[in-house]
Amino acid sequence: MEPLVRSTEGGGSLNTAPGDERPSKDGLAAPRERNALITWLADSTEQLLTALRKAGPDRGCRAWWESLALPHSVAAVARRRGPESLIHTYDAQLANGTPQELPTTEAGDAIEEFLATVCTGTVPWPGEPATMDYHAAEAGSWRQTVDAAGSRFTRLTAAEAAESKPTAAIYGTASEMALLMYMRIPADSLRMEGDADLLQQLQDWARPTGKWNT
Repeated sequence: MEPLVRSTEGGGSLNTAPGDERPSKDGLAAPRERNALITWLADSTEQLLTALRKAGPDRGCRAWWESLALPHSVAAVARRRGPESLIHTYDAQLANGTPQELPTTEAGDAIEEFLATVCTGTVPWPGEPATMDYHAAEAGSWRQTVDAAGSRFTRLTAAEAAESKPTAAIYGTASEMALLMYMRIPADSLRMEGDADLLQQLQDWARPTGKWNT
């Protein structure tokens, strides 16, 4: 959380507003006691939101992805918080034994944001050119293309999705697709057509970069 706040503040840490008694974050570890942790998380979230609002959506901001499909802006970094919170909420539910489906709208955005960051870049694909189609029942369809120029994605229309003949295609709900992309569920829990090895190859290719290790 703290590095993100610093990135929107031009390198300096964010302090609380005058009169606000909550302590500012200075890189200290999160507390382990439950109530203290809840307070710490709420304070961290408020500091982040304050920093993002102060900076404004169009301001440049450091980011780890290549800015081909998504710019390095405060708005893009704010958007990234959505999938991160969504997936780690699922992690907490899973640890508690009560995992729930991801909300459809948020899961759909998580899919496209993942494709725009993790799955977009200029590192050459080492194999033969290939295409992977992702079909999320309630959210739409996307195609990832990999070749010597790297990896990129496009959103498919319903007609394009119906007529497409990719190297491989995977089908599921928006929740399942987002959880698959973040490697929370196995690929064999969804229906796949075409080259069954392509998804694993894509994950193995991206893993050394650290991008597919969320």
